[in-house]
Amino acid sequence: MNIQKKLIDKIAFYIFLFWTFLLIFLTSFLVHSEYEYANRLAFNEAEISVKKDLAYRAWVASHGGVYVPITKETPPNEYLAHVKDRDVNTTSNQHLTLMNPAYTLSQMMEQYSEFYGTKGHITSKIVLNPKNVADDWEKEALEIIETSRNAVSRVTNIEGEPHLRYINPLITDESCLKCHGAQGYKVGDIRGAVSVSIPMKKYRKEAFSFSVIYFSFTFFIWMLGTIAIIYGRKFAKKEIARRVKNYEQNIFSMVSMIEKRDSYTAGHTQRVAKYSILIAKEMGYSQDQEDELYKACMLHDIGKISTPDSILLKPGKLSELEFEIIKEHVVTSYEILKEIDIYQNIAKIVKYHHEKYDGTGYPYGLKGDDIPIGSQIMIVADAFDAMTTNRIYKARKNVKLALQELEDFSGKQFHPKIVKHALIALKDVHIDLNINQIPKTKIEKERFSYFYRDPITELYNIDYLTYVLGYTSEKEFNVACLNSISLHKFSAYNKKYGWQEGDEILKNIARELSYISKKAMIFRIFGDYFIILNEEHFDLQKELYKIESILENTKISFSHKHYDLIKGEVTNISDLEKIIK
Repeated sequence: MNIQKKLIDKIAFYIFLFWTFLLIFLTSFLVHSEYEYANRLAFNEAEISVKKDLAYRAWVASHGGVYVPITKETPPNEYLAHVKDRDVNTTSNQHLTLMNPAYTLSQMMEQYSEFYGTKGHITSKIVLNPKNVADDWEKEALEIIETSRNAVSRVTNIEGEPHLRYINPLITDESCLKCHGAQGYKVGDIRGAVSVSIPMKKYRKEAFSFSVIYFSFTFFIWMLGTIAIIYGRKFAKKEIARRVKNYEQNIFSMVSMIEKRDSYTAGHTQRVAKYSILIAKEMGYSQDQEDELYKACMLHDIGKISTPDSILLKPGKLSELEFEIIKEHVVTSYEILKEIDIYQNIAKIVKYHHEKYDGTGYPYGLKGDDIPIGSQIMIVADAFDAMTTNRIYKARKNVKLALQELEDFSGKQFHPKIVKHALIALKDVHIDLNINQIPKTKIEKERFSYFYRDPITELYNIDYLTYVLGYTSEKEFNVACLNSISLHKFSAYNKKYGWQEGDEILKNIARELSYISKKAMIFRIFGDYFIILNEEHFDLQKELYKIESILENTKISFSHKHYDLIKGEVTNISDLEKIIK
């Protein structure tokens, strides 16, 4: 689940980045647009101002200039001295002087500057009046105009303050030649330009005000979105956790169902998980790695759902064919888990948990470091649990002997590095001595004995008797006495009347013995021997008449013996065989 949480965190982080960058982009775009709009307003003002100036200049030029009284503010223009009628007297003896379009326009521009802050300037290519000398920007603009013959604009600084500068070409026409013809201009020539500088401060101040609003609104929206992302991340994690929990409950329920089929397997996965985590901790695994390994251990035998009960529940050693069938559970486990997204990683651990370090394991025969480290840990933990648990065919080892066996097979069955850590991690493990393959309840015993039934009488067979007698000394079975009934001349009866008639005799005896004691365990061994085990001493002698009635007129006889198991008169199947034969 940690993997899914990390994925959610990653997705939430990328959504957050996208959301943040999206709002930064949109805000930047709006702010940029606002300042562009400010530039546009300034441009419009400049364009209108120049057009107005040019219109006024055109009117003055169309009248050949204007005459004004000669005063201190309007002295004769020395640069028009070449004009024959520059100065005139009126009939009222008023002295007038000619003001050409450029001169009148410059006068008007000075007024604009005082009243509106708009700075206008006339510049010429052939300068007569020093005031008309072009500055650096105007020189650069005039070069552009010479080619394009169009107005030029740009935002630049004047005395540290941003201004929008706009310059429009002056193209010579017929009315201009009166004053400028002497300079060599012809109609159509660009002889200069009218420029204007619009202060940007007021426009940018307004743009800044709107930008603050945009930033404030964007920050509010960003905060709402961020809160939504955080909530969504939290909700997604919670929902994933809920779904994964429900899913894992279903999976673990399936595993539990599988384990309940077998009294030994019931605690096997938990123990393997416990031992694996102890080893992983000793190896310095992270919490996420431990969680992943734990789930792999809990689910490593899920494939046994496809294993037949006759093989899975068989308490004794498996035949070669049965072993080949049960090995298939590894592949089945992998096939089940790999189809589940949240178990992709643990599927690989489960896939190789029956391999061996030297390559003699199954199902793929991998060796060495080709086996995933998680699988290697589980291999050691699995073997340790098998060694410290009672099995029908093999008694448990204590922790010390089990660890010694791990060390003995280090580099063969087990990874040396993992064995080294396991010797430390498992040395203080407490083994529950109640954990074994031996059935406890009546139902468990009945199911367990399914594999030890005599096919004719449905009594227990000699294999189960061997097992029971073998564990009587360990008090796994509470048995006090043993009664034996031996049939004589039974082979002759079979030979004379056939096996089917003989089987009926055996079935009838088995039925009567079953009625004698509800607490008894009854066995048929060596063909014509019946063994009755009781939890307490039982006098079978008074019940033998029932057997006599079955054997009446069959010429089959029988003998009866009683043995005290508490006193150790019989301790194993070999002792019994010697006594009754």
